[in-house]
Amino acid sequence: IEIAIDALDIAAVRPFWKAVTGYIDEPGNEDLNGGLVDPFGRGPAIWFQQMDSPRPQRNRIHLDIDVPHDAAQARVDAALAAGGTLLSDRVAPRFWVLADAEGNEACICTWQGRD
Repeated sequence: IEIAIDALDIAAVRPFWKAVTGYIDEPGNEDLNGGLVDPFGRGPAIWFQQMDSPRPQRNRIHLDIDVPHDAAQARVDAALAAGGTLLSDRVAPRFWVLADAEGNEACICTWQGRD
């Protein structure tokens, strides 16, 4: 399984996805548009597909990333430092809603505050 993220400006969104997932650059790939991989080898690879124009009629991406509760704030901070935007922390620490530079969303989730 691979996750493909459509993007108009890959260089603008890729650092966000690297930070929010905790993934690393695909080994041996020097291309900044190259894929990202789980450093533990458990999750699917992420790659970026260049778009020529916006396609608002089509879903693009939304990921929920579960992290230990004591790592959540650092992950949120890393995503913001990588160009992300905080859309909502209303139910944190249950989850924070973030977006990359093109509006694709990701949630940093913990077990806290869940039934």
